[in-house]
Parts: sequence; structure tokens; C-alpha cells
Amino acid sequence: MKKIKFQFIGLLFLLSIVYSCAEIKPLEYPASDPLFNFSGRIDKVTKGETILIGSASSATMTFAGDSCTILLKNNTPNGLYNFYSLELDGEYIGRFKIEGDTLVAKKIEIPGGKASHRLSVYKSTEASNGNIVFAGLRCIKLLPTTGIPAKKIEFIGNSITCGMGADTKEIPCGTAQWYDQHNAYLAYGPRVARQLNLQYMLSSVSGIGIYRNWNSDGPAMPQVYENRYLDTDSTRRWDFTGFVPDIVSIALGTNDFSDGDGTRERKPFDPETYVNTYIAFVEKIYSHYPNTQIALLTSPMVSGEKEMIFFDCLNKVKTHFDEIGGHKSIAIYRFQGIEPHGCSYHPDIDDHAKMAEAVIPFFQQLLNQ
Repeated sequence: MKKIKFQFIGLLFLLSIVYSCAEIKPLEYPASDPLFNFSGRIDKVTKGETILIGSASSATMTFAGDSCTILLKNNTPNGLYNFYSLELDGEYIGRFKIEGDTLVAKKIEIPGGKASHRLSVYKSTEASNGNIVFAGLRCIKLLPTTGIPAKKIEFIGNSITCGMGADTKEIPCGTAQWYDQHNAYLAYGPRVARQLNLQYMLSSVSGIGIYRNWNSDGPAMPQVYENRYLDTDSTRRWDFTGFVPDIVSIALGTNDFSDGDGTRERKPFDPETYVNTYIAFVEKIYSHYPNTQIALLTSPMVSGEKEMIFFDCLNKVKTHFDEIGGHKSIAIYRFQGIEPHGCSYHPDIDDHAKMAEAVIPFFQQLLNQ
């Protein structure tokens, strides 16, 4: 009788082990699962995949257990590569390279024994560098993500807003690709948004301006802004109803004031064209977000007489809309005393931290109005 009893207890023990192993086996959740939270310029192309298009576009998720595996795929022209950044439980854990064209399964193990964790995957590079495809997550259980900020901000800009030339800690300037130092997560805009607890979207393109680019006459931001991929393909339009910002921050002008690349003919900066084109662009933004607060920013890369003209032009844009009324008064922020130390005279990540620190009170005041 005792033998039978011991055999029965042994069987129960074995069954409990089998059951435990079955319980902890990871499940695979496709990107279409409603528990994933996406932000920024994205494209849900298939049921199981979501494209991260723009700088700092992201996927955020909460999962049970002490590990998970994110499923990503690089999608770039000519076999090039991208970078992405990871944030775990509110802490930045690094920037990572993704290359090739096959699905990459990156496992993340977390010590500490917490019951659940929150993970965000951010595209470090920009729309013109090709796409990063988020295909889903393997974990014990995907959970609802709470605490998503209610208020929103959009940052429209150029390479500075993209975080171009900023992250030189691992790859020095002048290496293989011009975007090797891109890190949108550590650019001033996302820093501001995290500090002020805002959802954010970056609509930014390196080299772009209001009426001309750093080495060409266009297409400038007004010609690409309404297109999903921030290019000239108008068949793929951005859905402006999905993200309605409380504030739209515009930082464009660095490239309009640029002297160009030295090989193509470059006409002198035209203040009238700049102001008139800027006014038309702001009107376009109001057509999508009539109740938003617009903020215009100068640039730490423009100084001296050019900076004074820059600031004067922005004031003319503001005055135009103040005179016609009908919208919240446009606010202007003037960067001063920040010397860029990144690649090609761009701000590095320390400079971006200073920029964010400088403008946080400005944006906080706008939110409080």
C-alpha cells in the first residue's frame, strides 16, 4: 500500500513538473495584437507586421516573466542597415544595429525577479534610411500597457530633430555610413517629451528645409510632410486623425540658411520666400490640427547675422497669424549659447541634453496655458 502511495505521489510530482514547463513556454504574439502600442510614423502593412518609418517611431509592450524575444527585420535599399534603441522599465539600455533582410530574434533577459516589465523599441535612424519591421514578441504573456500619456507633441524638423551625428560614443564620425551616429531616442525632442510625460512623433528629414534643402531646391518639408514615408510618394498619405498633437514644434531653417555643398549653384537666402513658404506650411498644419499650439524654434547650428535674420523671419510668421487671429498665438524659442560637438557640426547627445533642458520650461508653459 505504501509503495502505491509513493508511486502516486511521484506521479503527481512529475505531472507538476510537466505542467510547470508547459506554463513557462513562451508564446509568440504578432504585431497585430492590440496589446502592442505604436507611436510615431508607422505603417501597418500586414496583419503580422508593422513598419517603423520615421525617427523614434516605436513599439511599446508590457510582458510577464524575466525574459522576452523581440522579432525585427531590416528593410533597407541596397543592402544597407538601420539602428534601433531599446528602453526597458524606463531605462535606456542601448542602440543596436540591424542588417540583412531576414527576421532577427533578439532575446532580452532581465535579472531582478519583477513580475512584469515594460519594453519599448525605437527606430534610431530616419525614414530615408529604409524601414525597420516590427513582427512581434515572444514571451510568457503579453500584458496591457498602462500609463500612456494623454497629451501629445509633434516635432517637425531636419537632421537635428532626427538626432543625426549625435551618438559618437561607439562609432566615430566619418566611418562607413553618414547615419552611423543617428540616435533619435537621445535627440532633444524625445528627451523633452519623456520629461514632460507626452506622447510624441518626429516628422523629420535630414537636410530638409522650408523652401530649399541644404544642397538642393527641394523637395522641401511642405512637399513631403503629408506623405506617410516623408517622401514624394503622394499615393501613401499620412492619416492625421490617428495622432492629434496638443503642440506642434517646428525647427526648420538651418538648411534654408546653408551655403550648400560647394559644388552646386546656391543663391543667397531669400527672406521673403522663406516667410511666405513658412506661412503656407503653418496653414497646412492648421488644416489638419486647427486647435493645436504651434511653436517655432531657431537652431543651434545657425549663428551671427544669419541667426538674427532667422529670428526675424520667425517673428514675421508669428505676426501674420496674430493679425488674422483664429488660432492660439504662435510661440517662438530662440536657442542661444549651445555649441554643437557632433558630426558635421551637429549637436551630439550631450548637446541634445542641453537643448532639451533649455526648452523644457518653454514647452511646459505652453502646456499650462
